[in-house]
Amino acid sequence: MSRVVSILPSSDDPIRTHDDLLAVFYEAAASPGPARVGPEMEKCGVHPADFSPVTYEGEVMNVLVDLAAHHGWKTDRERDGGPVIALEKNGASVTLEPGGQLELSGAPAHDVHGIERETREHMRELAGISDRLGVRWLGIGFHPFAARQDLHWVPKARYATMRDYFPKVGKYGVDMMLRTCTVQANLDYTSEEDAMRKMRLSLAIGPLTTAMFANSPYLEGKPFGGVTMRGLVWTSVDDSRSGLLPALWRKSARFDDYVAWALRAPMFILKREGDAISATDQTFEDFLTHGRDGIQATQADWRLHLNTLFPEVRLKRTIEIRAADAQSPPTAYALPALYAGLFYDARAEDELDALVEPWTFDEVAALRGELWKTGLATPFAGKTLAPIAEKVIDIARGGLQRRARKDAQGRDETIYLDALASLSARGKTPAEDLMDKIGTGSDAKKKLVELTDLAALQG
Repeated sequence: MSRVVSILPSSDDPIRTHDDLLAVFYEAAASPGPARVGPEMEKCGVHPADFSPVTYEGEVMNVLVDLAAHHGWKTDRERDGGPVIALEKNGASVTLEPGGQLELSGAPAHDVHGIERETREHMRELAGISDRLGVRWLGIGFHPFAARQDLHWVPKARYATMRDYFPKVGKYGVDMMLRTCTVQANLDYTSEEDAMRKMRLSLAIGPLTTAMFANSPYLEGKPFGGVTMRGLVWTSVDDSRSGLLPALWRKSARFDDYVAWALRAPMFILKREGDAISATDQTFEDFLTHGRDGIQATQADWRLHLNTLFPEVRLKRTIEIRAADAQSPPTAYALPALYAGLFYDARAEDELDALVEPWTFDEVAALRGELWKTGLATPFAGKTLAPIAEKVIDIARGGLQRRARKDAQGRDETIYLDALASLSARGKTPAEDLMDKIGTGSDAKKKLVELTDLAALQG
């Protein structure tokens, strides 16, 4: 049974008991309401004239200022007088990744049709300022043209600490920050048991998700030899805060298991009176026990720390599906559609549970070292991932049909799976489809921009 938290702590409250660490999760589970999907879509900006990347000081700041001035977005700064680093409006936000990637975190939607409507509006708002700046926004999992040194750092406090920390613990942490883009689906849960089941099943199909949505075959203007450079990057970032969370594969797993893992991860920063204090030499567990220079752990510190953990599926007030590359227009809405179909229909969730039942953690974890190169052709369970992807899509399709959420034309949410299903039936990833269409001619870069340009989502 899930325990009940009767008095929820505020962000400034010190953490006194173990229950204080669990409060954020029980609060979410105790908030009834219809199931919603929260979308997050990142995109990288380029100048199609010369394929150079955007910078914060140049184009990105101008984009934020324009959206605030002309489209009703409220600006957000880390400190008074500091640079604009985010926007908020009607439950949605526009935020920045370290290399200037622009992210729309949409308001929680009751169906994927709502996600599409909000994304269309966002791209329409971007159109004018983007045209004036000569910028195109690309839906692709890894910046297809820029080298590390071509990108400028967004002036956000924790990014400087992360830039110094990641090279000490992995090969690709800086690339993850500067050059990757993702699409994410955030799911509601109704109880501890519901959350843990969704976590277990999502982790089990995490590598399969990476393969199905592989969409980053280019590195610095050329094919790199695989289908997801972003997938390769995530094999060596920071093992202490990423991966597939083996403790959560047990059917008896609880919130406590996630908390225990999170406590062992190093912190990035603490924030006090607008200042950022680097704390990478201390796990949260050690900080909770011993403090730091007279500072004691608060709820705000804990929630900040939870935001700096990067497993393939992350637990916060929602369950965050984080395993997919950013998508080009044909499959832009496929990830939220897939997971809504799998987890917001009881029969579909049972069918998925039965499918993954024979899989072991070690077998699934081993996929991460292979699928970045071979995608749906990667061997698994006596076959390749392609027919398994088809089965998962079929399960999700059934769930969406039974949900029966219709748009103005009477179409249900299965329309958002059609392009992905067609690719999987041919054993292809979005990356391979993209490369087939681009070819190897002298205009390959131009075609890449045209095919991944998210302006097409304006409708």
